Amino acid sequence: MSNTMDIPAGYLMDSRGRLVPEVQVKEQDKLRDQIVTELAKDAQAIHERLSAFKRKALADIKDLIQIAADRYEVELGGKKGNISLTSYSGQYKIQRVYADRITFTEELEAAKELFGRCLDRWTADASVNIRALVDRAFRVGRNGQIKTAELLGLLQLEIDDAEWQTACQALQDSIKVEGSTVYVRVYQRIPDTDQYRQITLDLASV
Repeated sequence: MSNTMDIPAGYLMDSRGRLVPEVQVKEQDKLRDQIVTELAKDAQAIHERLSAFKRKALADIKDLIQIAADRYEVELGGKKGNISLTSYSGQYKIQRVYADRITFTEELEAAKELFGRCLDRWTADASVNIRALVDRAFRVGRNGQIKTAELLGLLQLEIDDAEWQTACQALQDSIKVEGSTVYVRVYQRIPDTDQYRQITLDLASV
């Protein structure tokens, strides 16, 4: 069922769903409506093309892997892992990358308390940098989301302290993997080098 309705000629629909005669709509409002609508439709078309590209890329990569498996009479099963494919000339490279979707259980609050106890116990001069690191790790972002990478970074710190290690264990126990997301990344080799530059498919990166 469509969420849109036919709008009679000479009318515009406002944000409340009311039909308003065009002659009663300010020219600035008409211009804004035109630009926003055109850009949104363009964005939707790009989104659909990217979705189609991702489906095709994943299917082609899967077929390529299956062809290689068939050559050696190998049965493939389970979740497929990360893979990197390079063109014969080396000009292009495509990667299929799986990334876990991580959330945290209520044990995260226990970890936060334990980390805080460590920082309170240590002298201020010795822990000022680590305190900033911990505070930043547990601070939520503007969207209210926990900064996963910052928290996982705490597990990389090698600190010989029993309470700190207990805090790290609590943090580790709070981690819950809720599935994974698959990405397709495309790279082009930088001329006259062995380095590759990603072909960005992210609007913020172009």
